[in-house]
Amino acid sequence: MYTCICSLLIAAIALTASAENIVADGATLETLATEFAFTEGPAADAQGNVYFTDQPNDRIVVWSTDEKLSTYMQPSGRSNGLCFDAKGALWACADEKNELWRIAKDKTYETMLDRFDGKLLNAPNDLWITPGGAIYFSDPYYKRDYWTRGPAEQDVEAVYYIPAPGKPAIRVITDLKQPNGLIGTPDGKTLYVADIGGNKTWKYSIGSDGALSGKALFCELGSDGMTIDSEGNVYLTGKGVIVFNPAGEQIAHIEVPMPWTANVCFGGADKKSLFITASTGLYRMRMRVSGVDSQ
Repeated sequence: MYTCICSLLIAAIALTASAENIVADGATLETLATEFAFTEGPAADAQGNVYFTDQPNDRIVVWSTDEKLSTYMQPSGRSNGLCFDAKGALWACADEKNELWRIAKDKTYETMLDRFDGKLLNAPNDLWITPGGAIYFSDPYYKRDYWTRGPAEQDVEAVYYIPAPGKPAIRVITDLKQPNGLIGTPDGKTLYVADIGGNKTWKYSIGSDGALSGKALFCELGSDGMTIDSEGNVYLTGKGVIVFNPAGEQIAHIEVPMPWTANVCFGGADKKSLFITASTGLYRMRMRVSGVDSQ
């Protein structure tokens, strides 16, 4: 169990006139806790509890709907991105050994993938699970000081598609510099992928077989993590949280008092709280809009 600060931080929120109402009236950025090494990968379960990673400390932490902070799993394979499936299992990009894990409710885990074409993955970074239970994940290469492996075995930093748990992975994007954050729409028809290396975010149509088509530039900004709200607005991260409407127009910027904002998700019992993982902290902003579920 960890001590939470739960103090209000007075932070600037730059909003255009067209987007003043995405944030709840009178809301300010809340600092929930700041005792981490580096926070990443937030994901909410069906009840709205928010799980996130403190990657350098090799643990998954949970902020519960009753405002309590606790360690959920340690060690955790140095997990990065997280996502829940329809059965309540927590999928994790386990960076320590370049694996994709499925963690059951009893905290046992199964390694779902660690290789492509017989070679080690770079390191799964972020993932999204479709309404039908398929998985898309990004696999950039960030050299870790705790790896004992040699240089990257994959010849490209790609995005992969897994049709169903246990099925072989398929490469679906190979032309980005460094894919990182990704998120899909709740109808399962559109995928957004951030090329953090190319400083752009792209939009794709998802076919019935999981294939991607119609690649189109969504915005001239890359991102570490991503989420989407009930009105189709897309949230990117880096220097705070930058919000774009479905047309790719920036409508809001939530400033966060940390050097780097890594990721975001909606959580809380009503899914109207935006949880933000940024450097050593966990933050929250009450919103008028809510998060969406693909499951």
